[in-house]
Amino acid sequence: MNDSAPVLAIDGPSGAGKGTIARAAADWLGWHMLDSGAIYRAIGHASGAKDLDLSDAEAVARCAATTRIEFRDPGDGGDTRVIIDGEDATDAIRTETAGAAASAIAALPEVRKALVDKQLAFRRPPGLVADGRDMGTVIFPDAAFKVFLTASAAERAERRYKQLKAKGLDVTLASLLHEIELRDARDASRTVAPLRPAADAVVIDTTGQTIPTVVNRVLAVVQTA
Repeated sequence: MNDSAPVLAIDGPSGAGKGTIARAAADWLGWHMLDSGAIYRAIGHASGAKDLDLSDAEAVARCAATTRIEFRDPGDGGDTRVIIDGEDATDAIRTETAGAAASAIAALPEVRKALVDKQLAFRRPPGLVADGRDMGTVIFPDAAFKVFLTASAAERAERRYKQLKAKGLDVTLASLLHEIELRDARDASRTVAPLRPAADAVVIDTTGQTIPTVVNRVLAVVQTA
């Protein structure tokens, strides 16, 4: 880790567009990228594969400490591949089940502590775009640039519905909206690193906004600093 490398922290709830915007910003800036949500989803997936009780903080924390997670550029412009203990689990960790597991284990202090060093290691020159829920408040509180993306629950559910249907998954809009509302409540009320904007973050509502518009607004935070 290099503490002098600049960080653009992009936080926000599920479906606010963090991943898409973070990737675009990282590409434009030429910086590294950290998808912290993928790390939590990976540990949730790995814990499930080992039949661990997700409420067993010590067992899940051990899994978090020992699981090998890699991010690989596919080289074809597609989604970054997430490799868990040598196996490609990119699609598996993007299910709603994996998302619910990630949210559940993220509330465990022992698990969060085990994953801090994994996340900090992504900070290196020329810079890092960190996408998550507590990047600007907990992991990189000294980040020079902080953004909090949000959007209505209805729009976030619609976006997720389209993504999953495009992958051929059998989902309903109503169930996705319910899951998002439950996750919002869980993330905002947890005692450890609750989801909230950093005091010095620029809050951007992406409801009804195009991707290029939001990307430009995020990049403006860096360019005008």
